[in-house]
Amino acid sequence: MTSLKNHITFIGAGSIGTALGNILAENQSGDILLHSVETQVVDAIRDHHVNTKYFPTLHLHPELKATCDDHLLESSDVLFLAIPSVVMMDYLKKIRKFIPDDALLVNLAKGFGAEQKTIIQCLKEEFPNPVCTLKGPSFAREIINRMPTGFTLGYRAQESGKSTPDHVARIKTMFKGTNIHLDFTTDIEGVEILSILKNMYAVILGIADAQFNSANLRFLLLTKAFREMRRVLLYFNGREDTLFNYCGYGDFALTSLNDLSRNRTLGLLIGKGFFTEHVSHELVLEGKTAVNIFYSEISKKMVVEEHFPIVAELYRIFSSKYDISGFVERILNLPEPD
Repeated sequence: MTSLKNHITFIGAGSIGTALGNILAENQSGDILLHSVETQVVDAIRDHHVNTKYFPTLHLHPELKATCDDHLLESSDVLFLAIPSVVMMDYLKKIRKFIPDDALLVNLAKGFGAEQKTIIQCLKEEFPNPVCTLKGPSFAREIINRMPTGFTLGYRAQESGKSTPDHVARIKTMFKGTNIHLDFTTDIEGVEILSILKNMYAVILGIADAQFNSANLRFLLLTKAFREMRRVLLYFNGREDTLFNYCGYGDFALTSLNDLSRNRTLGLLIGKGFFTEHVSHELVLEGKTAVNIFYSEISKKMVVEEHFPIVAELYRIFSSKYDISGFVERILNLPEPD
């Protein structure tokens, strides 16, 4: 295996990019750079070692650098993509001339890219680079506070004539000795799909918990939702075993049951009757977008209500006037597809 240069850049200096970048800088994993369009964030990190927007009370490692200069991307051999999925592809196309063709692209965003495709699908169509995805049950504040955190690295067995296990070895080496614990799968699209599905099914748990403080009901619905997630994953050609990686059950449970989750928060607001279009835009809701896309794609081949009834029920919430008071009863009475 060739030597690891480890010129590592995070495109995005938000919470997840800063947290992982700081962990790698502390671990002396290489030259770690945060690239951002937010000049105030970059200036604060460079001059005071503090990300005043995302972690204003935490002192960052002095070896964690930050820049707005696109030209500095040219020396990167690993690029972690840590900006929102809705702007990911447009931004990467804008700076593509600065991205080395052989740099490993690691997707951290959880959501669809352009034209109802996953970020990985979009990257493969637009860039010659090797790609992988890194997803798991991971709140950025806990990462930066060095709490043990699990991620799944999804990769392809063979990539552009290069041995992808070399990329796996590179990622393993970066995080060795840190609080980041990895598992692995070649079901790269399955990892992407699960990272989107968990957002929309988390809404279900939020609605139920807003209306009923019941442990029995909570885990009944968690089970029903997990079973339907499995069927959706298989429908989109993911592998069943991927459900049991960190990106599967772990990320789904974290997003569904923890009040720091935006999509659980959306469910809580809906369940209490506080959901409005203003709230929708403010929360940057991946779950709402995912429901609409999955419903649209599945409906091209089959009746969604018959095969994926929870998806269909969520779609009705977001697309029409809906009596939320009867939501839980309707979910409980939905038929269980074979």
